[in-house]
Amino acid sequence: MTSITSVELNYLVFRYLQESGFTHSAFTLGYEAGINKCTIDGNLIPPGALITFVQKGLQYLEMEANLSNNDVEMDEDFSFLHPLDIITKDVNQLRQMIKERRKNIQKDRDKNKEVYREHEGEHGRVREKERQVREKEREKEREKAESNKEQEKQPEELADRDMVMGQEGKDAVKHEENGTSMEPEPMDIATTSTLASQEASQEAYEIPCSDVTILEGHTSEVCACAWNPTGSLLASGSGDSTARIWTIADKLCKSGAQNTPSNVLVLKHVKGRTNEKSKDVTTLDWNGEGTLLATGSYDGQARIWTTNGELRTTLSKHKGPIFSLKWNKKGDYLLTGSFDKTAIVWDVKAEEWKQQFEFHTGPTLDVDWRNNVSFATSSTDHMIYVCKIGEIRPIKTFAGHQGEVNCVKWDPTGSLLASCSDDITAKIWCMKQDKYVHDLREHSKEIYAIRWSPTGPGTNNPNKQLILASASFDSTVKLWDVELGKLLYSLNGHRDPVYSVAFSPNGEYLASGSLDKSMHIWSMKEGKIVKTYTGNGGIFEVCWNKEGDKIAACFANNTLCVLDFRM
Repeated sequence: MTSITSVELNYLVFRYLQESGFTHSAFTLGYEAGINKCTIDGNLIPPGALITFVQKGLQYLEMEANLSNNDVEMDEDFSFLHPLDIITKDVNQLRQMIKERRKNIQKDRDKNKEVYREHEGEHGRVREKERQVREKEREKEREKAESNKEQEKQPEELADRDMVMGQEGKDAVKHEENGTSMEPEPMDIATTSTLASQEASQEAYEIPCSDVTILEGHTSEVCACAWNPTGSLLASGSGDSTARIWTIADKLCKSGAQNTPSNVLVLKHVKGRTNEKSKDVTTLDWNGEGTLLATGSYDGQARIWTTNGELRTTLSKHKGPIFSLKWNKKGDYLLTGSFDKTAIVWDVKAEEWKQQFEFHTGPTLDVDWRNNVSFATSSTDHMIYVCKIGEIRPIKTFAGHQGEVNCVKWDPTGSLLASCSDDITAKIWCMKQDKYVHDLREHSKEIYAIRWSPTGPGTNNPNKQLILASASFDSTVKLWDVELGKLLYSLNGHRDPVYSVAFSPNGEYLASGSLDKSMHIWSMKEGKIVKTYTGNGGIFEVCWNKEGDKIAACFANNTLCVLDFRM
C-alpha cells in the first residue's frame, strides 16, 4: 500500500492552518516540525490540499467498500492507486483506472496460467507429474495382468533383485577403482552369492504388516507429510483441498487402517466441495514448538492452523500457487515461495506480510532459511538468491546451474548451501565465494531432492561425518563427502525416479521413497537396505518422527503409511 510520510502530512497541516488564518498555530507547527528545512516545493501543492486529500480518502474508502460488496472474489488489492491519483481524480476516473489496471492484471494472470500449464510437467512440481505417474502405473498393472500369471511373479522379482545386486557389485568395483574406498568410513556393499540367500535376505528386509499402519481418508493423491517436532501428530497435505492432522498412537494398530474421526482432524481449504484443484495443498511445515501448522496451497494462500485444527490466519498476497513454505527457527516469521516468481516473509504475530522479494524471472521452486533473518531461494530461472529481511537486494547471488533448480538446503550450521537441478548436477556453495565449492556430477538424470545428514559440528551427532544425499530420476540415491566433493556411495535399489529422501534423527539410517511404490531404509554404516516396504502407489515424500522409531510415507493412491522401525 502507498503511504504518506509524517513530513508530508505536517506540511499539508501547516498549509491548511495558514490558509485558514490560524497564523500563530501555523508558526508554532512550522517551528517545531522544521517546515523550513523540508524539501517539499510549496508551489506544487494546490490550495486546500489537506481538505481535498481527506475528502478523496473518504471517497476512496467508500469506493473500496462498494467494490468489495459487489465482487466477493476480488483480490482486495488496491496498491495500484497512488496518492496523486486520489487527489487529482474523481471517483468515476478512479473506478475506470482500477477497471483497466485490473483487466491488465487479469491478462497477466491468464498468460501465467497458460505458461504454467505448458511447462507444468517440466517444472517437476506436484500436479502433472503425479497424474502421469498414476497413469503409467495403471498401464504397467494392466500389462502385467494381461501378460503374467500369478505363478510367474516370484521368479521375475528374484531375477530383478539379481539384476539390482549385480549393478550394486559393479558400482562397488567402480568406487574401488576411483579410490573411494580410501575415504573415511567407506560404505561396503553387501552382495548375496546364491538365490537362496537372496530369498532369505528379501524376507529379512520386508517390514511385516503388523508394523504398518495405513491412514485412509484423503480422496486424492497425498503430496506432503510432516511429523510434529514435539508430539505424536502427523500432518498430511493432498490434492483433495485438505490437510489432515493424524494422532499416531505409540503402539501401531495391527488392524491396518486408522481413519476414524477420533484420531484425525480435517483442515478444509475450501468450503463445501473438496475437489477444487485450485485448492490443492502443495506444501506444509510445523513451527519449531509444534504448536502451529502452516500449509501452502495452489490458490496462492498460506494458512496457519492450530493443533486442534482451527484456522488461525490466512495469508494472501501471492498471485500464483505456493510451491514451498518454511518457518524460521524462532517461529516469528514464515517464508513462502510461489509460482508468481516471488518469495514473501510473513510476520506471524502481526498476521501480515513483512517483505516481498521479487528477484527471480521464473517461478520460485524452493526456499530455505539460513538463520532467523536470511534465507535462500531457487527458481526455474536457474538462479539462487540469498536474501535478508530489510535488504532490498540479494546479499548473495549464485549462478552456475544450467537448468531449473528444484531444491536448496542449508547445512545444519548454515555455512554451506546445497542445490540440485534438472541439469543433472548438485552443487555446494558458500557465502565466501561466488562460484560453487563443489560440482557433483555422478547422476544421469534430473535431481529432484537433496538432504543434509544431521551429523557433524553443530548437531546432536558431532562426531559423525557430514554427508549430503541426493535423489534423482535415474532411480538412485547418492551420498557425497562434503569436504572433498566426492561420491561416497551410490544406493541402487529403486527401479523408478526417487522423489524423497530423509535421514533418521541419529544419522544412522536413510529412508528413500520412489515412484516404484517402494520405500527403502538404508544403513549408513553398511551402505545397504536393512528394511523395505512396498505400497500401492508412487511415493512423494518420506519423513521420520523425532524419536526415529516411526517413518511416514505419502502415496499417489490417496493414502499414508506409518511404519514402525526397529532394528
